[in-house]
Amino acid sequence: MLLESEEDLRRFQAGELPENDQEWYKLVPASAREVLDKREVTRQSILFEIIRSEKDYVNDLVLVKEVFIEPLLNTSPVPHHRLKGFVNEVFWNIDAIREEHERMLGALFQKQREFHPLIDSIAEIVTNHVLQFQSAYEDYIKHYPLAGARHRAELKRNTRYQFFIQQCTQDPRVRKRDLITFLSRPVTRLPRLSLLLENAKEHTAPDHPDQEALPIILQILKTFVKATQPGIAAAEDKVKFWELCESLSYQKGEILDLDLYDDKRTLVYSGPLGRRWNEKMSQLEVPTYRWIDLHVALLDSYLLLLKPENRPGGVPKRSVVSRPIPLEYLRLGSFSDPPEKRKEQAEDGSRFHFRSTYRDVWPFTIYHAYEKSRRRYTLFAGSEAVRGKWRNALMDALAVREAQQESNMWFAPHTVHERFFRYSESFAPPAGNVTGRITAMAPMTSGGKNFLVVGCGSGVYVALRTEFEYTKVLNLANPASMLALPEFNKLLVLSDHYLYAYALDLVARTAAGHATTEQLEASRQIVAGQDGGVLFFRAGRIGSRNMILYASKRLMQVFFNALEISWSDDATFSQRRSVSGSTPGPPSNYRPFGEPIPIPKDTHDFTALHTRIGVCHEKGITIVDPTNPSASGSSPIILPKFMGSDGSSPMYALKSRCQDAKPLGLVRCLNDEILVIYDEVGCYIDKHGVPCRSAGYLRWESKASAFVHLGGHILLFSPEFVEVRTVQTGKLVQVIEAVDVRLAYQGLLPADQTVLVACRGRVERGIATDKIVELVETSEITTPRASAVPGLWDEWDM
Repeated sequence: MLLESEEDLRRFQAGELPENDQEWYKLVPASAREVLDKREVTRQSILFEIIRSEKDYVNDLVLVKEVFIEPLLNTSPVPHHRLKGFVNEVFWNIDAIREEHERMLGALFQKQREFHPLIDSIAEIVTNHVLQFQSAYEDYIKHYPLAGARHRAELKRNTRYQFFIQQCTQDPRVRKRDLITFLSRPVTRLPRLSLLLENAKEHTAPDHPDQEALPIILQILKTFVKATQPGIAAAEDKVKFWELCESLSYQKGEILDLDLYDDKRTLVYSGPLGRRWNEKMSQLEVPTYRWIDLHVALLDSYLLLLKPENRPGGVPKRSVVSRPIPLEYLRLGSFSDPPEKRKEQAEDGSRFHFRSTYRDVWPFTIYHAYEKSRRRYTLFAGSEAVRGKWRNALMDALAVREAQQESNMWFAPHTVHERFFRYSESFAPPAGNVTGRITAMAPMTSGGKNFLVVGCGSGVYVALRTEFEYTKVLNLANPASMLALPEFNKLLVLSDHYLYAYALDLVARTAAGHATTEQLEASRQIVAGQDGGVLFFRAGRIGSRNMILYASKRLMQVFFNALEISWSDDATFSQRRSVSGSTPGPPSNYRPFGEPIPIPKDTHDFTALHTRIGVCHEKGITIVDPTNPSASGSSPIILPKFMGSDGSSPMYALKSRCQDAKPLGLVRCLNDEILVIYDEVGCYIDKHGVPCRSAGYLRWESKASAFVHLGGHILLFSPEFVEVRTVQTGKLVQVIEAVDVRLAYQGLLPADQTVLVACRGRVERGIATDKIVELVETSEITTPRASAVPGLWDEWDM
């Protein structure tokens, strides 16, 4: 009998014993069972069940490898370029779990062979292996909802994958179980093991050592299973978020980089809400309303208003009915209005009014901070409790988003000065000393000290960056722009349509009280403006030349002018002030380069590329070569080139949008692309000037009056906001909010990355202060590893 029992045990472990015979009492001689009490018989049966369930579990994990993973890699029903990633996402680290359990099963089989038919304890084996595979299980269980979602998504869209799964389920070893059943095995294994061990403990004698060992194992398993629940919930939320992303249907034409597949993106809250739609066709008609049902999704970064669509095939789609609102621009209105009545049509589809019913709906209002009236939405919840949930979710999401943005700024606003410059908000004569609003700024260096030059309504003031009191050095009211050229010891000032140059060292000495304003005025040179008012200027290095570019207006024509700057020791620094024409031309160290060429009358700015200049005007941006301006004028190139717009709907739509916008400039991108920036939109063009990326366009959240390009970002300035976006995709990464924002200085020279902004500060008794803010580009903080810090452990002799 004993030999027969040992043979049955061998066949059981080898998987050769029929399933009906895989019971402890069938493998044990009757003589052995008779000497045991009922409790021990039950306990031995439970221990055998633990080993049998472990064998079945390992067999299933082996089937996953042999029936699903290996054939999947060999037959490639999923496109090859994403096959490995798909296998990794679906099966994750199931191989590591299988290997751990194969070792545990080997130890249990060894114990069974040595002590059959009576096993004293398996607690030590289970404890050792549970401690070893906790990490692998934690990774798998938290990822499991994502794995199932990837599998189901592939089934819906890939007929080859559908056929592959059907073929796998026909394997007799699978027993018609689907892949999800196998993927869920690791998730249910530990709770199942815990139940078996709990049952074994109940049938263990009070004086048995397992009465001390089993509670320890059970506590470990209980704590572990409980700890994985938040991870499972987070993964399930991620699945819901992915399903939402897959269902989105965008309006054609617009390029929207919502960064939905970033690991940090989360779905905070979502649900159905109603909206009352005004169907009034004209101002003379009486407004009529109809109700539409929306699905509103609150992400950690955007609020989406979606309209569910029924499409063939059962694939859910949600159309984006209004542009997503970044949480930085989202504002909350009233959440306390009384409920309203919503008219419902009878369930039988009757159109008779007397068959309609009414139900209460609770309104709340949200709006866009820049477009407060045009993008204002009143939404209706099905109950007051749901409205309260939306309010709490919105407030929490806004608070979290604000904290995240403050701790992860791409450009940090640094207040330089905020008390000296003051102006009256009313037309009444101001009481007390006021300087007027800031119109221009320029940083400068002289004698190793850093100064800040500020132009405002009452003149030009200078102070050290570290000081708060300014000294008035020039009586030029409301200068339009200023720029320091330290290489040539010059400060350029555009005021009253004249471009002046002052000795930089004298500006600093005058601010310090070591020179007089008369001496500073005596150093003034009239660079441009004698033969036509200067509208604006730019300076920088074009190729190997230091140049000043400016637009001048003469009678009814506007001209592009280029001056080359050169150092001249005999320059007439004491040139007399004269705006009546006593100075026949620019000083000797500002040499005209080429002839002035006519440009459009509505030109409002220049934008610099590497060796060429873009002239911004109403019809687009004309490309000019400053080193050969005459040749540029003969056959002007205007960007963008809307070629074939009559036969292309996307190109025609882009052309229409750009025609209604104001061009601001050009920014070079990777892959030989250029981003054309308008005040409300942007678009990408190729090296030939033709719109690319399917003639798509970017839309800014606020109307920009100016922009700055720094590194991989553009900064768009509007009166209330500064938007920071990536150059490559236009993704919104930061929003800076202020009042009466003015871009007062941007570094025009390659080494100057300074961006200075003026904005309104405190207001007291009708007098407002102007703040000077510098936008400083930040860098990621990296923590060095201990081993990378030399001498870290020297003190401890390690």
